[in-house]
Amino acid sequence: MASREFAAYVVELLEPLGAVSARRMFGGYGLYREGLMFALIADDTLYVKADAENRGEYEKRAMPPFLYTRQGKTITIAYHAVPPEALDDRTDLLALARLGFAAALRGRKSVAGKKPG
Repeated sequence: MASREFAAYVVELLEPLGAVSARRMFGGYGLYREGLMFALIADDTLYVKADAENRGEYEKRAMPPFLYTRQGKTITIAYHAVPPEALDDRTDLLALARLGFAAALRGRKSVAGKKPG
């Protein structure tokens, strides 16, 4: 579970990015900007969206991926944990959030560019 207070705190920290909203989902929150989910909160940990272009930055900083267990199998999704110290350094946090939003934008473009099958 993620606390409403933590989600509100993160949204407040991300205010310089523009309108960011938190929506409840599966016991946590999805963070949205311009209709795109670019981050999520689970167990009061912030995760930002990853793709092939930004994953190396996250791995270099030892930011672990979001994992969960389903039917006895561990599932990894394309989000990486923001280091706790980034929550105390708004410049760092905003930089990581921008990387996540850029990945969300790239994802939207790649989906839009696919031809119907």
